Amino acid sequence: MKNTAAFISDQFYSKYVRDLHFRHLRMAQSSDTVQECASQMAKEQVSCLFIGDSPEAIEGYITDITLRDKVLAKGLSLEILVQDIMESSMVSIHPDATLVEALMLMFRTKSRYLLVKEAEQFIGWISRTKILTEQSQGPFMFIQSVKEARQIPELKEKWKRMPEIIHLLLSRGMKASIVNQIISTVADTITQRVIERVKKDVGPAPAKFVFFVLGSEGRGELTLKTDQDNAIIYEDKANEKREKVRAYFLDFATRVSTALDQIGIDFCEGELMAMNPKWTHSLSHWKRNYETWISDASQETAMKYATFFDCRAIYGDADLLAELKLHMNQLLDKAPERFFINLGYNALQYEPPLTFFRQIRTEKIDGEKQFNLKHAMRTMVDLARVYALKYQIEETNTLERLFKLKDRGVFSEAESQELIHAFSYLMAMRLENQAELLLAGSSKPLNWIRMEKLTKVQNVTLIEIFKVIRDFQARIRISFTKSL
Repeated sequence: MKNTAAFISDQFYSKYVRDLHFRHLRMAQSSDTVQECASQMAKEQVSCLFIGDSPEAIEGYITDITLRDKVLAKGLSLEILVQDIMESSMVSIHPDATLVEALMLMFRTKSRYLLVKEAEQFIGWISRTKILTEQSQGPFMFIQSVKEARQIPELKEKWKRMPEIIHLLLSRGMKASIVNQIISTVADTITQRVIERVKKDVGPAPAKFVFFVLGSEGRGELTLKTDQDNAIIYEDKANEKREKVRAYFLDFATRVSTALDQIGIDFCEGELMAMNPKWTHSLSHWKRNYETWISDASQETAMKYATFFDCRAIYGDADLLAELKLHMNQLLDKAPERFFINLGYNALQYEPPLTFFRQIRTEKIDGEKQFNLKHAMRTMVDLARVYALKYQIEETNTLERLFKLKDRGVFSEAESQELIHAFSYLMAMRLENQAELLLAGSSKPLNWIRMEKLTKVQNVTLIEIFKVIRDFQARIRISFTKSL
């Protein structure tokens, strides 16, 4: 039975959206009443009804939950027009996307339904429940269980299970980029549950705000060795309310970070957290921060604040972060050349661990020859970031940045593939190493790889990857720092 279940689970990872019997679009007019729409849903036995003149002109949708929360719970008349209560934030996916990608998109956007779109036409829809029935076990049911958890001890237990799940997924050949997304989604979900719990304890926020993550979590590249990198933006308030608003959010952030630390997502050693007064501010204050970092453009500033250009909203009013990013892009249009020069120098801080004789350079740790995989990868992260900022590519994920840079013609097809394959290989090795160390009882997952653990094939592959990184560092040295 266990082998059969594993086989079914494995099949899930090779399935595509088009492999599902996704449902046809059931349509209603925006001028229809709620009563008429509910009757249509009951008659056609659907939980989702799309609103618009045709499948090519969808304006929104309603679900059974929409009817419950927006009509029945509020005691509204069933004769109101459906356009007054419909949901308008629709998310779509191509039928050639995998079910893994569909579920990740759903968890990321908090959507229970996805429109299936091909050749600019909506051809159907799928529900989260439909996809989950394709897999009775595995990471996605696990993510769902995390979403349903509320107590700190329960969330702590979920996080402790991550090494086991990640080791299983890697052993089955799942791409490292998807594994990164799963870890990031679990961490996001745990943080969201904690925030909701804290809000119940301290009461509603006195202003609109967004809780956002930075660094590896902001890039969606979390590994099992992770700590907190987060911040808060809140809307500007009148002078007499500023102190009260700020006090609320600092207390709120302290409670959130303390709970996350108890769960196992550690405090940031560099205190890059919203509980630090330096990283919880009004929108106008955050705009001034970015103005200073970009105009100052010193090498120290580039090294210290580069991670703030890898940010992603996970709770609250995402429009606040969107406005900050728009402001940032306007600043980048006029950024002094030395800003990009110093970001370029930032990508040269860590040399790939190669000796003069093109062997892997190691250090003795606990009597064993080892090398730091994180440092080698950091060079690639910094490389993708400097080019992405230079060409104003909005994606924060390293691989997505590389794909976009290829599309823009910054990198050739061959160059981009070299970088993408190199980054993916190193990430898979890093994740597997961390998972194995944790499962073996190590107190913390490490980024150091023991040389004796490598096969001959891995050793040769790593040497070639480090050569690729070194060649691209040479390109950065010429393109951004104007030196050899």
